Amino acid sequence: MISQILATLACGIFAGAAIYISFVEQPARLSCGSALAVREWRSSYKRGSRMQASLAVLSSVLAFFSWWMRDNTAWLIGGLLLFAVVPFTLILAFPTNRRLQSDELDVSSVQAEQLLRRWGGLHAVRSGLSFLAFLIFLFALQRKS
Repeated sequence: MISQILATLACGIFAGAAIYISFVEQPARLSCGSALAVREWRSSYKRGSRMQASLAVLSSVLAFFSWWMRDNTAWLIGGLLLFAVVPFTLILAFPTNRRLQSDELDVSSVQAEQLLRRWGGLHAVRSGLSFLAFLIFLFALQRKS
């Protein structure tokens, strides 16, 4: 039961942070103009990426362990949904992240704003996947099987 609670907690923290970024930080960032928004994104990304990667992997591993121990498919499904954030980020989001981090990017350009908006859309997918996983984990905790 401890692994299930910890998986749910880590997923909830991930989902809460991701949703906050999508609904609060990203819109506020975009309202400041692209030059300031890119500078803020860079600082925020350095801090947030380590935390979110660790939470996603930890929660997924604990969910897979819970599925293996309890044979409750909900833990497998939730773990897979949350773990899907990792390859999604590596394959689809990293190219945008690298371009936003590049010193060659003109932070005042239309391209910079487009990259920030693209990043926001990609991050929204991460928010949705993690929130769905969190709901599944909560459901699985209620079933206690």
